[in-house]
Amino acid sequence: MSALRPWPVLAVLLGTACTVAPQPADLVLSGGAVWTGLPGVAPVQAIAMRGGRIIEVGSEQEVQRYIGPGTRRLDLDGRLVVPGFIDAHTHFLTGGFQLGSVDLRDVSSRAELARRLAAYVHSQPEGRWITGGEWDHERFPRAELPRRSWIDPATRRNPAFLTRVDGHMGLANSIALRLAGVTRATKEPPGGVIVRDAGGEPTGILKDAAMQLVARVIPDPTDAEYDDAFRRAQAQALSLGVTMIQDMGDHGWRDLEAFRRAQNAGELKLRVYAFVPIQDWKRMRQYVARNGPGDARLKWGGVKGFVDGSLGSSTAWFFRAYDDAPGTTGLVVSDTGALREQILQADRARLQVAVHAIGDRANHWLLDTYQWVEEQNGSRDRRLRTEHAQHLVPGDIGRFARLDVLPSMEPYHAIDDGRWAQKRVGPDRARTSYAWRSLLASGARLMFGSDWPVAPLDPMLGVYAAATRRTTDGRNPRGWVPQQKIEVEAALRAYTLDNAYGGFADRVVGTLAHGKLADMVVLSDNILSGDPARIPQVRVEYTIIGGEIVYVRPRQILH
Repeated sequence: MSALRPWPVLAVLLGTACTVAPQPADLVLSGGAVWTGLPGVAPVQAIAMRGGRIIEVGSEQEVQRYIGPGTRRLDLDGRLVVPGFIDAHTHFLTGGFQLGSVDLRDVSSRAELARRLAAYVHSQPEGRWITGGEWDHERFPRAELPRRSWIDPATRRNPAFLTRVDGHMGLANSIALRLAGVTRATKEPPGGVIVRDAGGEPTGILKDAAMQLVARVIPDPTDAEYDDAFRRAQAQALSLGVTMIQDMGDHGWRDLEAFRRAQNAGELKLRVYAFVPIQDWKRMRQYVARNGPGDARLKWGGVKGFVDGSLGSSTAWFFRAYDDAPGTTGLVVSDTGALREQILQADRARLQVAVHAIGDRANHWLLDTYQWVEEQNGSRDRRLRTEHAQHLVPGDIGRFARLDVLPSMEPYHAIDDGRWAQKRVGPDRARTSYAWRSLLASGARLMFGSDWPVAPLDPMLGVYAAATRRTTDGRNPRGWVPQQKIEVEAALRAYTLDNAYGGFADRVVGTLAHGKLADMVVLSDNILSGDPARIPQVRVEYTIIGGEIVYVRPRQILH
């Protein structure tokens, strides 16, 4: 008997299989432009998803074969689809609390500060702490720092501690100072400043570490209050196309606990990467050992530290004194010896390290420390991060790429700080402030975030800031330090793929590619063409996470 010859039968079977229609998609978006975020890939026309993942990205014909009777279809009508925005640096629950507090961000006079605060306090029970605020003294005449006497009349029944927009300075009323025991005899803590009047009395302004003198006597919010703050913050994020946040853990472990409660209750729609303070690296090492690193919806394993303060509070650490405050070079808010050891040990524990550095000396110190840590702990894929990286000496720009350190920056800060930054640092130091183009040219991966609630959460404003550098006061129509502007596409990549990379999530999100999680945003206009100055008018029409439409702009219709 001759041997069986299965090849003709197999060929028939294969030919039949090729004619079988693929399993239909759950959702198809077509009729517009789909920017995949993949380098060198031009926008396509359509995208299909099933089971929370992308199954096809391509032409109308390529996606058409995935449409079945149960497929939902969204006609893009020429609109643009981009990967879901990832915010690399938020203080998410602080933002949620601020959404429920008094908003002083745009106040520009003492009278308006008192009026708005009094209106808010009137709605609060007697004795409840008044916090938040987000005031900016650079908007006041002569950039005068506020005093407790400005707010005492409006807060006679309530202790108040109102933070500056950058979070590195706060204004306490007299009740709050009394409860905290802060008097003219109180000594300044290391890394902090108590601002005093000519007679030595505290004015109410506390900077950086001195803020803890009052913060430690403010009652902790309840779990229910944290949960409410999360819901407010998540609704805000989804409406702006933010599909993932990397949270810097303002409240220590309380933030991670709130995210886990939301996940357990089925309320967590965003993807979250939660950091905790670097001094808790041992606890995080144990937490990961017991619980693993989390999942695609909620993960942990990052720790965050601080080198210095902020430019707005004149506490960022520079090599040279401030031009407008020649008596100071800023503050080191952590013991550098202790911080250096914490970075070393956290990295050795295979935790991701992110450290706040704003002034040029703070950034130089941190790059030196990161280089030393890599020498001590050996080569591996660690993705060390510098949060803010705002002001750099020219010689440090190329070190980010050489050391594979990620500059995690906030473009909106440049157009906000740019109103007044040059009086702090002068024209020479301004040239390497927010040096996005120079960093990209050197080969660095650029991450973008908001620092919300320090700056608006809206990624469109961040893309606009990166592409135009037009300051918010309208005085720099061609851009503040315009040579550091970058293209819209580069800004989009910083908000998507490179942020995913910076959070060890680039294998599952950050681009629109077959097999990746179906996180994407539909924008009202194609921001890849036209004048970048029009980007603030662009709106998010749909936000999609894991193939689920989690936000629809009012009046949008899904067929």
